Amino acid sequence: MRLPNLLATPKGRLAAFFLLYVTEGIPLGFAATAVATQLRRLDVGPAEIGAFVASFYLPWAFKWAFGPVIDVFGSQRFGRRRVWILGTQILMVATLLSTVMLELPGQLGLFTAVLLLHNSFAAMQDVAIDALAVNSLKEDERGLANGLMFGGAYLGQAIGGAGVLFLAGVTGFQPTFFFVAGAISLVTTLVVWPMDERVTASAQPGPVAIVGSKLAHAGREMKTFAVSTFRSFVGTRGAFNGLWFCLLPPGAMALGLALQSSLAVELGMRDDQIANLNLWCALTNAACCVLGGRWSDRYGRRRTLFVYIAGMSLPIWWLGWELARLGWIMPVSATMANRPEVPAALVTSLWITSIVYNVFQGLMYGTRAAIMMDVTNPRVAATQFTAYMAMMNLAIAYSAQWQGIAAEAFGYPRTLLIDGLYGLLCLVFLPFLKARPGNAKWTDEHAAGRARGVALGLALALLAWVPLSLLRDDIGVAMPIVQTLFTLVFVAAAVFLLAGAPIVAAGASQVARTLARSGVWLAPLLLAMVLRHHVDAAAASFGAGFVTLANALLLAVPVLAAAVLLGLARGRWDGLAEPDANAASEPPARAAA
Repeated sequence: MRLPNLLATPKGRLAAFFLLYVTEGIPLGFAATAVATQLRRLDVGPAEIGAFVASFYLPWAFKWAFGPVIDVFGSQRFGRRRVWILGTQILMVATLLSTVMLELPGQLGLFTAVLLLHNSFAAMQDVAIDALAVNSLKEDERGLANGLMFGGAYLGQAIGGAGVLFLAGVTGFQPTFFFVAGAISLVTTLVVWPMDERVTASAQPGPVAIVGSKLAHAGREMKTFAVSTFRSFVGTRGAFNGLWFCLLPPGAMALGLALQSSLAVELGMRDDQIANLNLWCALTNAACCVLGGRWSDRYGRRRTLFVYIAGMSLPIWWLGWELARLGWIMPVSATMANRPEVPAALVTSLWITSIVYNVFQGLMYGTRAAIMMDVTNPRVAATQFTAYMAMMNLAIAYSAQWQGIAAEAFGYPRTLLIDGLYGLLCLVFLPFLKARPGNAKWTDEHAAGRARGVALGLALALLAWVPLSLLRDDIGVAMPIVQTLFTLVFVAAAVFLLAGAPIVAAGASQVARTLARSGVWLAPLLLAMVLRHHVDAAAASFGAGFVTLANALLLAVPVLAAAVLLGLARGRWDGLAEPDANAASEPPARAAA
C-alpha cells in the first residue's frame, strides 16, 4: 500500500505540520521532565540537573546558524527540505538509542553530550520544517497551521514527559528510550518518507544563486544575518528594548523547568503522579496560550502581558512561603535514610501552584511573540524575529542553570523568592515595546548612541571579570551563579564584535577599522572562555604549564576585548545608516516551540 503524500491536500498539510511538530516537542519533554525526574531519583543534585536541562535548550538559542546551511545545501531529487527533515530525524533516533546502555549517574557527562547532539538535530529539523511550511502552506492555511504546530509541540512534550513517566512505571526507565525513538520513527515513516515537495512546486523558491563554494556562501549568509540583526536591534527604541526584554526571563521560571520535577521527587511523588501533574500543566498551558492571544488583541498587548508576567511570580512566592513554613528548605536526597516526613499540605501546594503558574505562563506565551512582531522591522523580519526567539531560548537555558545552583546553595525558598523578583525585571522594558509610527525610519538618529552604549557596558562587564575571578574563593557559594552570568557576557561580547565589525568598518577611520578587525580575532577567544571550567581538569593531560598559560589567557582575553570595545564605544558607527527602503521584505518568522 502506497502511503499518501500529505503535502498534496490542505487537510494533509495541516496534519503533516502538526505531526512534524510533535517530533520537536518529544525531546524537550523527555529531557526536561522524564530524564530530570529520573536523575533526581538517582540522587543527582539540582545543580547538575539544571546544567543538563540548560544544555538541552542551547541548540535552540543558536539554531539561526543552521538556516543558511539548510538553504544552500539541499537535494532537488529528494526534496530540498525533506532531505534535511528525514536526515535529522534518523540522526535523532540514532543518538537517542546510543544512550540506552549508558549507566546513570556515572556517565552523566557523556549522556548529556549525546543528548545535546540529539537536540541539535532537533533544532536543525525545526529550521527545515519552518522553511517547508513557509514554502508549502497557502496564505489562508497559515493561521490554523501555526496553532496546530504549537499544539503538536505541546503534545510532543506531553508524550516525551508525562507519557514516558507513565510507561516507566510499567517497563522501567531504560525501555522508554525505545518508546521515544519509536514515536519519532513513526512520524518519519508515515509522514516524511512519502512526502513529495513537487506538489507545491509553484510555491517553492528555486535553487539559491551561489557565487563560489557552497560553504563560503553559507558563511556569507551567516554574516549577513548577524549584521542585519545588529542593525535592526539598535535601529529603534522599541527594537532595542526588545533585545533586553528577550534576554531576560519572561517572568518567574522555576515551576516551568526541572526544579519542579526535582522537588516533586523529593516530596515523595511517584512517577505516575509526576506524570499526571506534568500532563495537567501542559493541557492548562496550551489552553491558556490561545486565550492569552485573544485577550491581548482585545485589551492591549503591553497591558495584558504586564498582568501575565506579574502573575507568574505569585504562585512561585506562595510555594516558597509554604516550603519555608513547613521547614522544607534545602534539597533532600531521594536515597537518604530517615528522610523527613513530607507534609501532605506541601504536595497539595505544589499541585495548586503548578496549575496556577501554567495558567499565567500560557497566557504569557500567547502574547509575547505578538508583541515582539510589533517592534520588528518588516524588511528583515525573518532575521530579527528569529534572533529574538533565539535569545528567549538562551534565557530559558541560563535560568535552568542558575536555579539549580541556587537551590543547592541557598535552599528552595530563597531561590523561589529570587526567581520571582528576577522574573519581574523584564517589565522595566515592557512600556517601551511600542510599534514604530508608520512614517518613521527603522534606523533613527539614536542608533549609533545605542551601539556605543552597549559597547561601553560590555567593556565594563569584561573588566569586572578580573577582580571577581581573583576573588572567587571569597565569593564562595555564589561564584557558580557569577560564572553563569559571565558566560552570557563573554558570548554577548563575542557576538557584538563579530556582528558590529562590518558596520564599524564601513566608511570609518583606519583606527576604527583596525579595532573592528581586532575584535573579529578576539571573538573566538571570548567564545572559548565558555570552556574555562575545564582548565584544571586538563592538568592531568597537558601539565601544570598549560594550566598556568590558560589561566593567564583567561584574564588577558577579557581585558583585550574590553580595550577594543572601549575604542568602539568612541566610534561614529556611520555604517548603521538605514539600507535602501526599497529592499525586499521578509515575512515574519515564527517562534520555536
